Amino acid sequence: MMLTSEVKKYVDQSVLCWLATAAMDHMPNVSPKEVFTFFDDQYLIIANIASPKSVKNIQANPKVCVSFIDILVQKGFQLKGAATIASKKDSGYSEMEAKLLEITQGNYPFSTITKIKVEEVRPIIAPKYHLYPDTTESQQIESAKKTYGF
Repeated sequence: MMLTSEVKKYVDQSVLCWLATAAMDHMPNVSPKEVFTFFDDQYLIIANIASPKSVKNIQANPKVCVSFIDILVQKGFQLKGAATIASKKDSGYSEMEAKLLEITQGNYPFSTITKIKVEEVRPIIAPKYHLYPDTTESQQIESAKKTYGF
């Protein structure tokens, strides 16, 4: 599955993403991630800053789901795929690390990266767009600013 320019735009606009994992016992775990970006056209990468449960679950069960939205526009995407944990010894690690260091500016240390090969992409759209089809993104942004006190 290719990450389109629209998906990449929302990756760049989103402050957090939510990584869902499950261990072999199928118990789900959802964890917010602050440092993430796309890598090439097939991968989402996430810095493992404080992620011991996510890493452990991925090592047991690589199937993951990641969701992110622009909180003002209230649109985004859900990505599903298979994750691996990359470390400094792995091929391509330095290139992925460089992309994530642009985001952290070195302020958040990480020693591994979750690399997700995206297999499925679905849009996330606030219900207001469906209930009121004439809603524009500008109107939604103004509404969200009022609601959240921006």
